[in-house]
Amino acid sequence: MNRQALGYLVLFLFLLAVPVIGIYPIFVMKVLCYALFACAFNLLLGFTGLLSFGHAAFLGSAAYAAGHAIKVWGLPTEAGILFGVLIAGILGTAMGALAIRRSGIYFAMITLALAQMVFFFFLQAKFTGGEDGLQGVPRGTLFGLIDLKNDLNLYYVVAGIFVLGFFIIWRTVHSPFGQVLKAIRENEPRAISLGYDVDRFKLLAFVLSAMLAGLAGATKMLVFVSATLSDATWQMSGLVILMTLIGGLGTLLGPVLGAFIVVLLENKVGDFGTWLANITGMVWFQRLGESVTIVIGLIFVICVLAFRRGIIGELDAWIRHRRGLDVKASSAH
Repeated sequence: MNRQALGYLVLFLFLLAVPVIGIYPIFVMKVLCYALFACAFNLLLGFTGLLSFGHAAFLGSAAYAAGHAIKVWGLPTEAGILFGVLIAGILGTAMGALAIRRSGIYFAMITLALAQMVFFFFLQAKFTGGEDGLQGVPRGTLFGLIDLKNDLNLYYVVAGIFVLGFFIIWRTVHSPFGQVLKAIRENEPRAISLGYDVDRFKLLAFVLSAMLAGLAGATKMLVFVSATLSDATWQMSGLVILMTLIGGLGTLLGPVLGAFIVVLLENKVGDFGTWLANITGMVWFQRLGESVTIVIGLIFVICVLAFRRGIIGELDAWIRHRRGLDVKASSAH
């Protein structure tokens, strides 16, 4: 078994064991939602080479659409999630069709501008609840059989959604379509010279990434029974970039690790600060909880300086280097 398959197996077994080992399910569900979001973003940046600064628009639009469909229209939970994914896909098609006309920083700025337009629409629209958000969305049941008000049942549903989304990304990356995306990332003029319709491949990748980000947003809405403006802010778009770069750009498990680190910091920095304050007697450590963004920024700077490929990327490079040394040593003998 290669190390990649082993990593997938360990992740899968961990997801199954979470309720048994006593980890708070809501925390893990939040990690899984952000991990799927980061993996969707990584499909666009890490494997296609397109830096989007507006991916929060898809996370937020799917959350609002799914929440509204379930709470106001009375759609079943599974139908509401699919409706959210559909809305994210439609929005992704519209944004992508405009953005792929440019590349580099211009592409990034177009996605940011369009995402800000979506944010201000959500801020002013009546159905979103404005700054209060869409609250009290009922979780309902899945296919009329599984009661999602039970956190344990919901956890396994969220874990299943994450596994499904991750498998779609894995299958895409290892398909002929994924090979073309990598070719576009490495050398777009050469891909064009080989006869590929580069704009069409970029748009398809953008829409697929948007729909998977929408799936993460709709699932997150179900976990927290609400959709808020924080899901659609430019800060959220920046946060998913941090998750991807910290874990490892262009790797499949890197965004998952990056999402875990960021969510862990958001939830546990305050507790860690209190622990340090009790041990050292320095009261100012207790203010760490108010400085989460500073801590995350510091970790990002350290990762950029010390782990240029991200944590998973550097680990993979180190393993390859060790294997190379072992092969050279064995051939010398």
